[in-house]
Amino acid sequence: MVEGSSKRKRPNILVTGTPGTGKTTMSTALAESIQFRHINVGDLVKDKNLHDGWDDELDCFILNEDLVCDELEDVMEEGGNIVDHHGCDFFPERWFDCVVVLQTDNTVLYDRLSNRGYNETKLSNNVECEIFQVILEEAKESYPEDRVVALKSDTIEDMSRNITTLTDWVRNWHSAS
Repeated sequence: MVEGSSKRKRPNILVTGTPGTGKTTMSTALAESIQFRHINVGDLVKDKNLHDGWDDELDCFILNEDLVCDELEDVMEEGGNIVDHHGCDFFPERWFDCVVVLQTDNTVLYDRLSNRGYNETKLSNNVECEIFQVILEEAKESYPEDRVVALKSDTIEDMSRNITTLTDWVRNWHSAS
């Protein structure tokens, strides 16, 4: 992970990955641990109507990327944010000092998404996305490689280890900037 290189006093972290990999759970716990703001993009889109309608087939809002970026611009400049979203290629590169891609074993992911009640199309799309590492490739194409880190997210122990790793990274970023 890259050392602090921004004029911000605190870094911004993007937590991304296929739905069901634990982004929101880990982001919430990490934000509490290090006193950062947690921004769940899905909730933001819903709460502020930053979408272009509803996709019946995938059972979700159609994200308006420009509206989301406009909404987040000022807060991202402040730093100290953990942004949680399954996509990452539309955010400005300058916003993030670390891009975390959570990855989950396919059988664990299938069970998590089934338990959420995902329809068959949405479930198979997301499991295939994880199999082909679509989000990791998207992150590597969208951000400098030294900012992108893939972390395993199958168990509570994995999540605890990931929080420790990221907490240490933030502490080192503070001392480096």
